[in-house]
Amino acid sequence: MTAAERLESSVGLAHFGLAKPFVRWVGGKGQLIPQIAPHLNRQIARVPITRYIEPFVGGGAMLFHVLSNYPQLEEVIINDINPRLVACYRTVREQPEELIDVLAEYQADYYRLTDEEARRDYYLEARTRFNAGTYTQVEGAALFILINRLCFNGLYRVNRKGEYNVPFGKALRPTICDAQTLRSDSALLARTEILCGDYTEALASADEYTLVYFDPPYKPLNATSSFNSYSKEEFGDSEQLRLRDHCHTLDGRGASFILSNSDAYTPEGESYFDALYTDYIVERVWAKRAVNAQADKRGKIAEVLIRNFD
Repeated sequence: MTAAERLESSVGLAHFGLAKPFVRWVGGKGQLIPQIAPHLNRQIARVPITRYIEPFVGGGAMLFHVLSNYPQLEEVIINDINPRLVACYRTVREQPEELIDVLAEYQADYYRLTDEEARRDYYLEARTRFNAGTYTQVEGAALFILINRLCFNGLYRVNRKGEYNVPFGKALRPTICDAQTLRSDSALLARTEILCGDYTEALASADEYTLVYFDPPYKPLNATSSFNSYSKEEFGDSEQLRLRDHCHTLDGRGASFILSNSDAYTPEGESYFDALYTDYIVERVWAKRAVNAQADKRGKIAEVLIRNFD
């Protein structure tokens, strides 16, 4: 019996309705779905929407909500600039059983470790193999999920060389192989086009029957709060302006969009996104964020939701 079969026998048969993100993700939108979903429901029913595009997919909380709740969509397109994340999505879609087998072995190996130093060494060795890049697609996806489960807070951060450098998170018995979720996600991703590159490439087909959800790297609230070293490329103010211009283009085509970002302010004390998106609806929502160097600044903070429909 393989490690995957032993794991399966302990949890029972997979239930294909348990779709959710297969990775932890800093800034993931799972907690904001109840605040965003009513806008999606109304617009998808009113137009009606037949195409959904998510150009910054990240952990995919909104994606799996949409795939689970709107089977009438004829086309779903996702994109991310992170090639390792995109490769992981494609592996979940195309080779879930092979991925589950490898992850089950990783989980069994990790659970056998008896002290924190051994667990940290296991994580650091896996991180080194991940950065080396000499692996098959399945092995790469398995390493991606493994270090995501073992790292600090699910953070994805790279240095200037593009090397993943997040420290160990001290987890004792994390779920490294979630076979039910992987099989459920694979079934839903079967009808999803997965792209890797600049977000504008995913927008080429957007028309009046399209809804786009943008979750770009957030504008930092201050000079020390930036966690958007997500790739070697920066996403600064010039990129925020470029994204606003593409929202104008979408609006001109008749497409619907919703965009999430931080509730950032200019040095003069003005709302950055109220000023940037004067032609659209900007509302505040509350999100709980756990990643901050200062413990007293973790908790609920305001974010903005921007949309071009009423």
